[in-house]
Amino acid sequence: MSRAVRVVCAATTALHRDMKEAADALGKFLVEAFHLLALFAIGATTVWSALAAFAGMVAAGQAGLADILLLFIYLEIGAMVGIYFKTTRLPVRYLIYIAITALGRVLIEIVGAEQRAGTDVLIVAGAILLLSFAALVLRFGSYKYPSDRPEGDLSLVKGKKR
Repeated sequence: MSRAVRVVCAATTALHRDMKEAADALGKFLVEAFHLLALFAIGATTVWSALAAFAGMVAAGQAGLADILLLFIYLEIGAMVGIYFKTTRLPVRYLIYIAITALGRVLIEIVGAEQRAGTDVLIVAGAILLLSFAALVLRFGSYKYPSDRPEGDLSLVKGKKR
């Protein structure tokens, strides 16, 4: 009887291992497929929005500074999607650049609408200064203390497979 139990235990252990490997492979595939679909959706939406904004500028016959900054925001989002697509890492600095540009648009709208310099202008300018300092710290930190990347990520960045 103990031999039969050992055979059953070995068979169930092997079956469990095989099922886990199959589930892990399927899960990895589904996650990668979702990432690719989401990247394409974000990229397509960014291009669509940028084209719609540009068409609005052409229809208006002019583009203000806020409109141009909006196009820069779309450019940064596109660059961020491209970097994530190539390296599977989200560059946080690009998010900070987008936030700085968006705050620049807010600053232009505040000054353009009210024609006065109040506390709103100081708050937005302070936020831009704080975000600029954060970008500087991130840049210095990534230079001074580079992240430990898995070997697979390094081969993707270099464009080689080992």
